[in-house]
Amino acid sequence: MPIQTLSRLADLNPASWDALLPSAQPFVRHAFLSALEDSGSVGAGTGWQPEHRLLRDARGELLAALPLYRKRHSYGEYVFDWAWADACQRAGIAYYPKLLCAVPFSPVHGARLLGDLSAHGAMLDELTETLPGLGISGLHLNFTDAAADAVLSGRAGWLERIGCQFHWHNRGYRDFQDFLDALASRKRKQLRKEREQVALQGVEFDWLGGDQLSEAQWDFVYACYANTYQVRGQAPYLTRTFFSLLAERMPQAIRVVLARQHGRPVAMAFSLTDGEVLYGRYWGCLGEFDRLHFETCFYQGIEQAIAAGWQRFDAGAQGEHKLIRGFEPLITRSWHYLAHPGLRAAVAEFLTQERAGVQAYAEAARQALPYRQAD
Repeated sequence: MPIQTLSRLADLNPASWDALLPSAQPFVRHAFLSALEDSGSVGAGTGWQPEHRLLRDARGELLAALPLYRKRHSYGEYVFDWAWADACQRAGIAYYPKLLCAVPFSPVHGARLLGDLSAHGAMLDELTETLPGLGISGLHLNFTDAAADAVLSGRAGWLERIGCQFHWHNRGYRDFQDFLDALASRKRKQLRKEREQVALQGVEFDWLGGDQLSEAQWDFVYACYANTYQVRGQAPYLTRTFFSLLAERMPQAIRVVLARQHGRPVAMAFSLTDGEVLYGRYWGCLGEFDRLHFETCFYQGIEQAIAAGWQRFDAGAQGEHKLIRGFEPLITRSWHYLAHPGLRAAVAEFLTQERAGVQAYAEAARQALPYRQAD
């Protein structure tokens, strides 16, 4: 059966796509990915050109799919291959375009091979065989789940890359104080002091679902989000329209915490949830406030996760500042097929060395966790 290419998810029945998903995680749902496309956050002029691959059975029913993009740069991926691209340029090898199976702008591990896993081996083999003829340097899968890892492990030509994130785990805490009681005394005092510093500035917080925010509040959310890029002289990845479309298409997954000082909104953190995990994604502040980032992005999320009974809080990329606040190291995986044999051999050698460093870093981080040692 031939593999089809789909350039617009809007052309596919949302129920057909979502029926392939193994969990309720929001990031590969039709609503999320189509909102990126329909809002112009991905597509023409962004360097993220949708080229999703579909496989149907003999009756025409959707059997398997890959959320796939033709990339002309490496922005917004969070698995950094800029050094590979630079090496190719020096060697006279074209690194772009490349094909990427991932969720744009979202370093969240989860399902990438959607639907019947038994069909994906053949799909991947067919894709890699056609890369040279299409003028594409490679195929990459970022932040994969265990199911994709099993398909790709040991598969000819594929290289595994690991990374390290930091996630908070809910171990049945009754409330935030119960969580604090699990920490060593010095760390417990530090977290309590940081929260007190925010409260003394007169800052209060409101949690809202996706169907509870007005368009004016979404304007504020976007202004905060965009400001985090503009202060670095960069353009934001997402458009304002994306947030309105997402609120319309999957409001039940959205959680926004708004920070107010004397009734005036000053900061926000935007998250998604699948009912088991809280995924912190974007934050922004329109002023200077001591320790407000830690409170808005971490402590509010932990408190909300405890209250809702969510099992995990994934607060995004980056790390050490999360470690001392109880977020634990987690190994993430991505997979890379590079068509040029010389490039593949060089990257394989690099990844062997990098793997040892990442594993050592994760172990050192685990030893530095702030939890009390058992007596």
